[in-house]
Amino acid sequence: MIRHQWRGFNQKGNLMKTEAVLNVLQHLQNQICWALEQQEGTTQFVSDEWQSALGVGQSRVLKQGAVWEQAGVNFSHVKGAAMPASATAHRPELAGAPFEAMGVSLVIHPRNPYVPTSHANVRFFVAYPEGQAPVWWFGGGFDLTPFYPFDEDILHWHQTAQKLCEPFGEQVYAEFKAWCDDYFYLKHRQEARGVGGLFFDDLNRWDFATCLDFIRQVGEGYLTAYLPIVARRKTMPYGERERQFQLYRRGRYVEFNLVWDRGTHFGLQSGGRTESILMSMPPLVRFEYAYQPEADSAEAKLNAYLQPRDWLNTLSMK
Repeated sequence: MIRHQWRGFNQKGNLMKTEAVLNVLQHLQNQICWALEQQEGTTQFVSDEWQSALGVGQSRVLKQGAVWEQAGVNFSHVKGAAMPASATAHRPELAGAPFEAMGVSLVIHPRNPYVPTSHANVRFFVAYPEGQAPVWWFGGGFDLTPFYPFDEDILHWHQTAQKLCEPFGEQVYAEFKAWCDDYFYLKHRQEARGVGGLFFDDLNRWDFATCLDFIRQVGEGYLTAYLPIVARRKTMPYGERERQFQLYRRGRYVEFNLVWDRGTHFGLQSGGRTESILMSMPPLVRFEYAYQPEADSAEAKLNAYLQPRDWLNTLSMK
């Protein structure tokens, strides 16, 4: 995986504008919450503004809706005296440096098992190593976790991801798609969390304005990718069998977030707000020892989708 050389604020063409980042992030939170509420109809997000020793934030949660069993869209802006271990594993030269972090993170758990779970995140970090220029980078992405996958949904998801990446370089989609496949992989299960999407970190290869525009496109692209899938699947009939399989597969989401997710580890290690950090957990989940779906069942078909592949080429050729 390519790692980019760190670039400080004072280099030519890289002027940090923290307020500009905050404006983009807060606008995305408003935009995404409004769009999700339109799918729902009457149930709305409840806003929980919080303040701690590290900073401020706003958690917005929609619970027990007709479409969204639970949807959370969080904004946070925090500062700390020392970068936690989860943030410096790949950048040891910044260990112990004061930091500033801000971002919007969302996890959507639908009620209907035919609607995939989705996740998106855009974030901005600044480290302040002693005696050196500050170092900044962006991160984020979005990924899709279906329980009953449909090829047209997966193709649309990845076509949207590819299209938003195209203005930034021919290889950007392929690189960030591969990074997503690698990141959202449950090594202890030897399976992907879902069908991927985009993931990136350490992003400062372009000037500041271009990087900021990219995370804006990712946030808006998430809605373009997800909402048509929701509209197609949210009224599909389902029964107890589908519901139980949905709850079982949600267990994989819990496993990934608690065992592997760097964002969860960063929040807990830095002393962040636990309720907001664990907002990503599904409201209901079940575990079953050594479960195996019936051969050739709709549930068994999911296994074929849980290894990374070139979705654009394999699905567009069908």
